[in-house]
Amino acid sequence: MNPAHWSAIRLTAELAALTTVLLLLIGTPVAWWLARTRSALKPLVSSVVAMPLVLPPSVLGFYLLLLMGPQGPVGQFTQAMGLGRLPFTFAGLVVASVLYSMPFVVQPLQQAFEAIPERTLEAAATLRASPWDRFFSVALPLARPGLVTASVLGFAHTVGEFGVVLMIGGNIPGETRVLSVAIYDHVEASEYADAHRLAAGMVVFALVVLVSLYLTNRPARDEAASRP
Repeated sequence: MNPAHWSAIRLTAELAALTTVLLLLIGTPVAWWLARTRSALKPLVSSVVAMPLVLPPSVLGFYLLLLMGPQGPVGQFTQAMGLGRLPFTFAGLVVASVLYSMPFVVQPLQQAFEAIPERTLEAAATLRASPWDRFFSVALPLARPGLVTASVLGFAHTVGEFGVVLMIGGNIPGETRVLSVAIYDHVEASEYADAHRLAAGMVVFALVVLVSLYLTNRPARDEAASRP
């Protein structure tokens, strides 16, 4: 492992950690709304959230480039605010990663919130718990398995991103060159030994993540299965 590899690993970990935190902050209220609302807009919002699951990363990356570019509305806004342009920066990678990994956080959280019995929230309301109290004191603790799943999947999916981060971030060492792009770079240069080391590490990481997620959620599933 050379310094360039460690730089890519560090950048990938920072991107995944920051993206996961932002996804939890944004995705939790979205998931709660989707789980509790009866609005006619629910199918549309659910579809928008789930679109990264079916859209090719290149399509999402292309439209993000248009939006965040110098002529796009987001690009013009960031430049007017003195923030510069987002494409080919770490900040641009964060924005793209949040959008691309959104369903991997919102959907597990939504399922966890939907599994909370309505009578539990009603009981808290009869004890004069405010909506905020019911959410933080009742809903979030009961949705803990969903929060864990959402956090792990959001982090892991961000680590494995390729198409979106390549289009938005390019391949700038120390700034936007994440692990998946580094592997592609080595393969393109026929440096298969370096590509193998990085790829094998990501395979091990993915296996550890999935096994840990299974072991974390297994007690809840086993308890539910043992009930008459």
